[in-house]
Amino acid sequence: MRHPRFAAAVLLLALLFFPACAFNSFKLFTDPSDPLREFVLKGKFSSQGKVLVVSIEGVISGKPGKGMLRKSPSLVEEVVAQLDKAKKDKAVKAVVLKVNSPGGTATASDILYNEIAKYKKETKAKVVASFMDIAASGAYYLSLPANHIVAHPTTLTGSVGVIFLTPDLVGLMDKIGVDARVAKSGANKDMGSPFRVPGPGEEEMIQGLVNGLADRFISLVDAHRPVEDAAMETIKSARIFLAEEALNLGLVDQIGYLDDALAKARELAGLPEDAQVVVYRRTKYENDNLYRTPDAGGPEAPALVDLGAVNPFSSLEPGFQYLWAPGAR
Repeated sequence: MRHPRFAAAVLLLALLFFPACAFNSFKLFTDPSDPLREFVLKGKFSSQGKVLVVSIEGVISGKPGKGMLRKSPSLVEEVVAQLDKAKKDKAVKAVVLKVNSPGGTATASDILYNEIAKYKKETKAKVVASFMDIAASGAYYLSLPANHIVAHPTTLTGSVGVIFLTPDLVGLMDKIGVDARVAKSGANKDMGSPFRVPGPGEEEMIQGLVNGLADRFISLVDAHRPVEDAAMETIKSARIFLAEEALNLGLVDQIGYLDDALAKARELAGLPEDAQVVVYRRTKYENDNLYRTPDAGGPEAPALVDLGAVNPFSSLEPGFQYLWAPGAR
């Protein structure tokens, strides 16, 4: 063949873009259309049941992740897909949520809160949240239905509150001599626009929306985690806390490691100490373990959210967030 490299490139593209038509549905890489499969990470089969670990990793959003060649499921979609699969397996008696997230949009956080609460009610399974590096704001919000919360000794959690994120471009536009023309149907239609100074009363209106969402968050904390009045006042400041202080305030139940969370899940569900621990993945990994991050879209897909050092919050949508975002200015 005169051009072997060209032929190889064409074959590779055919495998990537037309996997269902080529070679009897053979796929070179996994992709989001592949079904979730169960993999056993540790323990022995028990007729009494098993524990499922669900990872909640990255900023909580309903937006799909952008891969090099195709989109991957959003964090919301992926977690809900795993819970739906678990509902069909009566052997899943406990779920451990492995949470490592600074939070995310108010709506995405609330969706996962509702889905976890609904799963728990429908299946009667026990739910334990295991906090890793960070489980702040929306990540704490969605963990509230858990029967038990375990914080890693170095966890940062809390930030029970709301932030409204929008850039302010007015000063920059003045410097470079650029303006924005807006046609609107009402005086407040473009409220929160980065292209103009807030009009009379607009900042108060936005603050009222923030307060309303914050009140919902605090009321759910109060319903799920009854704490003393003095502690609640500290929590309402939207501060971030280390694990020890979170334990003293009543935000978490225990300080420990992921194995401690698994042990608690087995105990609550009445399972033996060596009951199976399983995960749902689309790809089989050699030497797989509990600390592998979720795979939503195969080798070519990036992490669900880019947490790079340059601008970790560049992918955030404008709007109301249950999010700890100290670098977003």
